[in-house]
Amino acid sequence: MTKLIADLVAPKAKKQPKKLEIHGDVRVDNYYWLNERENGEVIAYLNEENAYTKTVMSHTEEFQKSLFEEMKARIKEDDSSVPYKFNGYWYITRFEKGQDYPIYTRKKESLDAEEEVLFDCNEMAKGYTYFKLGSFSVSPDNTKVAFTVDKISRRQYTLQIKDLKTHEVFSDKIENTTGSSVWANDNKTLFYTKKDAVTLRSDKIYKHKLYTKEEEDVLVYFEEDETFNTFVYKSKSRKYVIIGSSSTTTSEYQYVNADTPDHNFEMFQKRVRDLEYSIAHFGDYFYIITNKDGATNFKLQKTPEHQTEKEHWKDVLPYREDVLIEDIEIFSEYLVINERMQGLNKLRIMAWNNTEDYYLPFDGETYTAYMGNNPDFDSDTLRYGFNSLTQPSAVIDYNFKTKTKTIQKEQAVLGSFNKENYDSKRLWATARDGKKIPMSMVFKKGLELNGKNPVLQYAYGSYGSTIDPYFSSVRLSLLDRGFVYVICHIRGGEYLGRDWYEDGKMLRKMNTFTDFIDCSQFLIKEHYTSPKHLYAMGGSAGGLLMGTVMNLNPELYHGVIAAVPFVDVVTTMLDDTIPLTTGEYDEWGNPNEKIYYDYMKSYSPYDNVVAQNYPNTLITTGLHDSQVQYWEPAKWIAKLRELKTDQNILLMQTDMTAGHGGASGRFEALKEVALEYAFLLDLENINS
Repeated sequence: MTKLIADLVAPKAKKQPKKLEIHGDVRVDNYYWLNERENGEVIAYLNEENAYTKTVMSHTEEFQKSLFEEMKARIKEDDSSVPYKFNGYWYITRFEKGQDYPIYTRKKESLDAEEEVLFDCNEMAKGYTYFKLGSFSVSPDNTKVAFTVDKISRRQYTLQIKDLKTHEVFSDKIENTTGSSVWANDNKTLFYTKKDAVTLRSDKIYKHKLYTKEEEDVLVYFEEDETFNTFVYKSKSRKYVIIGSSSTTTSEYQYVNADTPDHNFEMFQKRVRDLEYSIAHFGDYFYIITNKDGATNFKLQKTPEHQTEKEHWKDVLPYREDVLIEDIEIFSEYLVINERMQGLNKLRIMAWNNTEDYYLPFDGETYTAYMGNNPDFDSDTLRYGFNSLTQPSAVIDYNFKTKTKTIQKEQAVLGSFNKENYDSKRLWATARDGKKIPMSMVFKKGLELNGKNPVLQYAYGSYGSTIDPYFSSVRLSLLDRGFVYVICHIRGGEYLGRDWYEDGKMLRKMNTFTDFIDCSQFLIKEHYTSPKHLYAMGGSAGGLLMGTVMNLNPELYHGVIAAVPFVDVVTTMLDDTIPLTTGEYDEWGNPNEKIYYDYMKSYSPYDNVVAQNYPNTLITTGLHDSQVQYWEPAKWIAKLRELKTDQNILLMQTDMTAGHGGASGRFEALKEVALEYAFLLDLENINS
């Protein structure tokens, strides 16, 4: 392939220097002009890069097709979800053979009742290159449904209402919503969230009355602080409609009785800088997960309904330094807590009468357990999900009374899959500052530590988002061809608790990048792989990770995949008109302050591209991405092409119809994965 690359002329973006000055520092951005989305030259450049990628990868086209068919063949096409009952109806989502999109249905009272189709997304998606049903909310009397649709992939959803008796969709459309809505108990009042048209920050909560025009909708709440987003939901008890506002480190909630939606919302606890809390309602109490009084990993408290200020909060579960509380599920007789200890999910079950307190048993160290859909307070059953790096996803019902588990559904993996052919383990690398970094690894049995194994090392490492070890039938196409897959639980995530996150953000962000590099060096030192066979992958903020490690230690990696990468950190964080920028200050810092500007500039991938050898690289992006604008990877590849000193492959694929999440169809998305896998496997000279 190297000769082919040498014979091809790579796209070359024109240089149009723009001076960017702040804090007495001047940066010259030669490719700033690429942010002009409507400029024909920009579109032409993106198309040129796509054509170049297609040409370079042309010898893998048949392989890509076979990979696509192989991955698709493992998926049960005519599949359906485990039914759950809510407000008198069983709800089921199903897929039909040959169809890309789900069909949402319900059955009244009994699973033997006649099926009622709420939404056939295959019909709704016709004529659109991208389609996503955001969510739907059925009115308490089950006669109306509010639903949202995105047909561009910028997460700007159009809200409409459908009559479930006549199947008529009302003509009124409310544009630019977040995709969710909440009915009050009167069956005619609907609350929804709108976004700022420019920044896409969710900043306004409106109240809509059935059979009225949008112009008559009442603005219930406006979030003025540009670092906060707002949202609205209904308590599981269905008693309250709740408005939340949150930044990365601070929370605030207001509530109104769902029976009286025209009353004013009451403040739960006014925002206090660095006070985080979330609320649930049951009986006469609100239950609060909070970091109040230095509870870094959170504790559980409760307070009477009408004494909601924090001085009234009392402990239900006192703070434990080594346990992170992630979520709770309340039942009439039991409380279930999703805890994390030493990186592992634990589901703790406590009886309200104090007669029982125990954990559900899970084996191994490379699994994921989580609470599923549990809408009924009075149920004797907890629905939860479980999977691991080698175990397909299962939906399980656990009966509190009999202590028995019933597997309601296990993910079907068609073909010759046998979980006994694979193995997994958890390893710990030592970071340069002495911290131990956990890694979850999966591979086909028979692994030899000879330094020749191709390894795909993946991480995210931002926003406290934890990438748990999870099963992927798609990933089998790599494992079956000898690849080892490693998830690095680096700082910036919350795998080892809140401090693990705090130690990888703001002015300690560099720990995220050096942790990943130290994991790479561990894998090489322990002979799992070598630089000739080590590959790195990350997306979005994980794409920032890829860009930074490529600048710092390019010699460690034979190839890198950077998906929708956030690589122009300084310029983006200085532009508060770009979607989501202001809400990110608590994650990265505000570069309008010199200390954060200097620190960001020290690691920002785009600002630190230099004349050196870089690994083989595949970059993916979407023209309509609202999270990471397409021009960041476009500028990055242009600068890499200008300065890199090697003959390695450098490709960018822009989906001209999609955004941050890629293609919308369940099978269409596999074509993107097939390209990525073909890129990796071709570098290993594996072509079948």
